[in-house]
Amino acid sequence: MLATKKKQTIIKKNQVHEKDTGSTEVQVAVISAQIDELAKHLKKHKKDNSSRRGLIKMVADRRTHLKYLERKNKTRYNALMKKMDLA
Repeated sequence: MLATKKKQTIIKKNQVHEKDTGSTEVQVAVISAQIDELAKHLKKHKKDNSSRRGLIKMVADRRTHLKYLERKNKTRYNALMKKMDLA
C-alpha cells in the first residue's frame, strides 16, 4: 500500500487539471507506484504467491488503462509513456 502523502504527490504530478484525481494518467501513475513497491517486496519475499498474484493483476490493470488511453487520445498516451518512462 502507498502512504497517503506519497499517493497525493503522485496525483499532483500527473493531474490533467487542478481537481483531477481519476484521469487515466493519474490512475496509471498510482498503479505504477504500487507495482514498484510490490516488486521490491517480492524481491525479499520470493515465496509470497498471494502478493505475486496481486502484482500480476496490477500489471494487467495498468496495461488496460494504457490501451484505453492509446485508443482515445494518442498524444496524451505518448506524453504519459515518455513521462513515466514505460516504453
